[in-house]
Amino acid sequence: MPENVSVRNGAITMRATCQWGLSILLSCGALLAGDFPKAEISNRVIRAELMLPDARRGSYRGTRFDWSGIISSLQYAGHEYFGQWYEKHDPLIHDAITGPVEEFLTDEAGLGYKEAAPGESFVRIGIGAVNKPNEKAYRRFETYDIADPGVWTIRKGRDWIEFTHKLATRNGYAYIYRKKLRLARDKPELIIEHSLKNTGRKIIDSLQYNHNFFVIDRETVGPDVAIRFSFPPRARRPLSNGVEIKGEQIAFSHELQKGESFFSELDGFGAEAKDYDFRIENLKTGAGVHVTCDRPLERMYFWCMRTVASAEPYVKLDVEPHREARWTLKYDFYTMAQSSAK
Repeated sequence: MPENVSVRNGAITMRATCQWGLSILLSCGALLAGDFPKAEISNRVIRAELMLPDARRGSYRGTRFDWSGIISSLQYAGHEYFGQWYEKHDPLIHDAITGPVEEFLTDEAGLGYKEAAPGESFVRIGIGAVNKPNEKAYRRFETYDIADPGVWTIRKGRDWIEFTHKLATRNGYAYIYRKKLRLARDKPELIIEHSLKNTGRKIIDSLQYNHNFFVIDRETVGPDVAIRFSFPPRARRPLSNGVEIKGEQIAFSHELQKGESFFSELDGFGAEAKDYDFRIENLKTGAGVHVTCDRPLERMYFWCMRTVASAEPYVKLDVEPHREARWTLKYDFYTMAQSSAK
């Protein structure tokens, strides 16, 4: 297997082409038969488990979401913040994935999709180059065949992990994408640092968003769940299935049942980064998370079903050749007394 593993200053560096996969379980040093590759990071207050990118054995091998930074579990103060929200796990299903997962979109499709002819490839950032079949339009929720998975490099310390994805294509698109997840020292805070360097000859024009699949304490979505924004959100679609907007908060009049869901783009935010600011709280268990970013919102969507409620914030990326874009998310986890939360 063409792979190089080294340990330096307490960090594990692993380099592999995804055709062969990342075959080391960083959390315990060995890959157990039938298990997905995974890693663990922790500080004094948070423990997080992450699933690693691997084109052969990874827990997620779809072509919608970026393969790096998939958190399967994050525990703080006796509370669980992520986990499986869907019924069946299949690595090739487009949304069989957990955690604060991210997707890049260009004109609501992959990078270079419109200019690629059937049989040629286009780019899914954080995934690789994928084949374009003979189809009428881009199918966002389908899994395409991967033509070139690029090269992943993973470095890890006790309380941080960094993913680097390099891809170069014949059609002029190329990049170095880095994502580092680190836990603040002795604080219940997760920081996700991104950089996207354009090493090709064509502009990378993309929207990037985070789906934020929070499953706090595995409670169902209903009156005990609240989503609070820094602005009064306005839904572009009529509210339904118990979804209510009260000032700066999205709430629920009843517990959502199987088959009930709601989706809408939200208005009401401004052009400054201060409006990329929201909280999701479970009023029953007293657990919450506060999410911020150093870039302004380009769009905001909200989606929910019985098992998960997601605020989906978008940022805009225009990266000229030989230039680099950077952006950082912060997740502050906290607890509330259950009586005061109510």
